[in-house]
Amino acid sequence: MALYTIADTHLSGAVPKPMDVFGKRWIDYVDKLKRGWEAVVTPEDTVILPGDLSWGLNLAETEVDLRFIDALPGKKIIGKGNHDLWWQSEKKLSDFFEAQGITTISLLHNNAHLVEDMILCGSRGWFYDPKQSPEGADPVKIAAREVIRTELSLKAGLALDEGQGREILLFFHFPPVYRDFVSRDLIDLMKRYGVKRCFYGHLHNAYDIPARFFFEDIEMTIVSADYLHFVPLRIR
Repeated sequence: MALYTIADTHLSGAVPKPMDVFGKRWIDYVDKLKRGWEAVVTPEDTVILPGDLSWGLNLAETEVDLRFIDALPGKKIIGKGNHDLWWQSEKKLSDFFEAQGITTISLLHNNAHLVEDMILCGSRGWFYDPKQSPEGADPVKIAAREVIRTELSLKAGLALDEGQGREILLFFHFPPVYRDFVSRDLIDLMKRYGVKRCFYGHLHNAYDIPARFFFEDIEMTIVSADYLHFVPLRIR
């Protein structure tokens, strides 16, 4: 089997929302995503989707998009993005998946997954930027909570590893490093847990930044769908 990742599918089956405001790459993006996914992913593979899956505001509006993802080949592990306003508790989402017959999607939230010989951990992450925060919210407090959630996931990953020394891959929605911005707390956390590879989305139409770079010996890779031309990136 193979492991892939792609973020920011921004599906809008029930609440049409044009994405071509972010550039020409987004024209007919749902068809591009379907073709690109089916060209590389097999039913035995696993795909991690770190956030911004759907524009739906609740599960009723998001159901068609989750069914679209469920019908694509492979197992999917999904994380939460800043636009995933439909996201609910693990129990509510699991109950919804079971009730709707959605069988290939599982959650990456305060937990971890063991896939073959790799530990998959993740969190939403956050910018220390008031413009990225809900009105009236404290971005510093939000960011601190995401550090806690990330460490919960990393601890869960170590428990799954059982001392075998498997590689830990970390998935965020927000980039921990972007231009002059550095989430120092998240970088220090990654170093403490020995994370060497990190994947993230969120960014669109800023194609001047490198798709992959090293920051303090940690490999950072952007996997927003438009950066990948809507073809999931193979990790291994």
